[in-house]
Amino acid sequence: MSINATLIIQMIVLLILVWFTMKFIWPPIARALDDRAAKIAEGLSAADKAKADLAAADKRVEQQLSAARDDAARRLADAERLAQQMIEEAKARAAEEGAKIIAAARAEAEQESVKARAVLRDQVAALAVRGAEQILRKEVDAGVHAELLGRLEAEL
Repeated sequence: MSINATLIIQMIVLLILVWFTMKFIWPPIARALDDRAAKIAEGLSAADKAKADLAAADKRVEQQLSAARDDAARRLADAERLAQQMIEEAKARAAEEGAKIIAAARAEAEQESVKARAVLRDQVAALAVRGAEQILRKEVDAGVHAELLGRLEAEL
């Protein structure tokens, strides 16, 4: 055999190998590569979708946090306003009660003053009657009258 026949046989064997590879080996490899590419594409699209979902969730969370902060601030302001209102009402009630107590104390003091004046008037009247009685028992003498009036004045 010559080199030419060997070369031709090798070319035939190579063509059979290429045909065999193209027919039986290459299609499963190409299918596996296509499947792998499809899975990678699906994974990338899922990752993009997950990123979009995460961004939307972050936005919703931020909105909810903002709403919660606003609500908390509003509730705090309401509580402070209510507390201030309660303090003002308590001050008003205390001032009202104080005014009532002062009015009652003044009325009581006025009553005590009236009672004391009445008692004093009664005592002065009794002393005047006693003095007049003593004057009438004795004789009418200016010196004695002056002395009796001095003693009455000392008693008052």
